[in-house]
Amino acid sequence: MSDWDFLYEMNERGYSAQDIADAAACGVAPWEWKYIEKKWVDDQLEDEPEDDARSVEPFQSREGFPFSVLEQTEIFRDLVDCAARHFENTGRYLQVWGELGEIYAEIKFGLRRHATHSPGSDGTIAGKLVEVKTISPEKTNEHVVVKSQGNFEQLLIVRIDRDFQFQGKLIDRSELKGGEGKYLKGRLE
Repeated sequence: MSDWDFLYEMNERGYSAQDIADAAACGVAPWEWKYIEKKWVDDQLEDEPEDDARSVEPFQSREGFPFSVLEQTEIFRDLVDCAARHFENTGRYLQVWGELGEIYAEIKFGLRRHATHSPGSDGTIAGKLVEVKTISPEKTNEHVVVKSQGNFEQLLIVRIDRDFQFQGKLIDRSELKGGEGKYLKGRLE
């Protein structure tokens, strides 16, 4: 039996096509998910300011990539502007959410990203390993999935709304609710 056989089982159990697509995207069956309640995440983000791309200022400069955090800030602003213009022109979103979330984390929180495709976490903030998860405005179910065995000490949730406003919150792993499954799943509903 392969790791993906649960998708057939989901079909047999009557799950919707959207539920099956969500499970395929994260690689885990819904009965293995652990939930973080929407109210809890909303409470965490309640006092955090919303930022638009023009108001984000660099956290700090650093050695290595990006060579210039000021240049990265301009790139971020240009990408957000391009994505917004594309949406206004076509009614479709560009699929750049994860990258926008991580660039926002670099600028706003000082994330130092690992090399591409490094397993376990996306980078470090103040010496702690951090996993970044971005919630896009087109996500109807607002799930955040994190591998419970991932090598991270903090989770940074970045929410981008329909007006391309950004909100982010660093959460210590010890605050996450989870169990014995392969994944922790944040659910914002």
